[in-house]
Amino acid sequence: MHSRFAELDWARTRIGEISLRRRLEPTTNTEVYEVKLGDEYLMSSLFTVAEQELARLTLAALPNGPLDVVVGGLGLGYTARTALADDRVRYLIVVEALAPVIDWHRRELLPQARTLAGDPRTTLVEGDFFALLRDGTGFDPAAPDRRFDAILVDIDHSPVHVLDPTHADLYTTTGLRRLGSRLHPGGAFGLWSDDAPDEAFLTILRQCFVTATAHVVTFANPLTGGSSANTVYVATTAG
Repeated sequence: MHSRFAELDWARTRIGEISLRRRLEPTTNTEVYEVKLGDEYLMSSLFTVAEQELARLTLAALPNGPLDVVVGGLGLGYTARTALADDRVRYLIVVEALAPVIDWHRRELLPQARTLAGDPRTTLVEGDFFALLRDGTGFDPAAPDRRFDAILVDIDHSPVHVLDPTHADLYTTTGLRRLGSRLHPGGAFGLWSDDAPDEAFLTILRQCFVTATAHVVTFANPLTGGSSANTVYVATTAG
C-alpha cells in the first residue's frame, strides 16, 4: 500500500490547473485515484460503474463485429478499457483534449494503464473532440472522412452542464446530426451524464436518431452509505 495521499501530477492547461491524486479512502480502505480541475472534482475511481456501462450499453446496441469505436474523453480510462474488453472491437480511437491526461496513461501513473495504452488496437489522439467534429477534421488523423460503428462521449457533466461553452453545440440537433454523420448505418452513439434523464434532450436525440434511450445506472456510494445514479443515453442510426 502506498502512502495515504500523493499528488502524482499537476499541470496548467487551457481550461485550468489539472491534477491527478492518489489517496487512501478510509470508508473502503482502498486506494482511490482522483482528477481535479482547479478545486472541482472531475472524476474518481470510486465511481466508475456508469463509465463502464457507457461502453457496455452502447456496444450492446450493435450487431456482431468487427467494430471500430471512438471514445471522446480519456479520463481514468474506464470507458475505453471496457470497450477493449469487447472482443468485437478491432480499433479504438480515444480523443482527449488535455495532453497531461494522455501522459498519465503513457507513463502508467494509473492502474491498468498499460491495458489501454499498450493495446495495439488503441490510438490516443490529443485533440478537442468537439472541434474535430465541428470543423470536419474527423477523429482519425490518417482518414478525415472515416466513419465508425460507435462513438462514446464522457466529457461534460451533462448536456446542460458543460465544461466549456464551446461544447454546447454538440447537444443541439445540428451537433447531433453532425455526429450521426460520423457513424456507419446502424451505428450507435453513447453519452454519459451526471444528471437524471432529461426529457428535453431525449426529444432532441429522437429527432436525430432512429432510437434513443436513457438508461439510469445506479451504484453504491460508500461516501454516503447509500446509492447514487448517472444516466447513459444510447441512440442508434438507421441500418
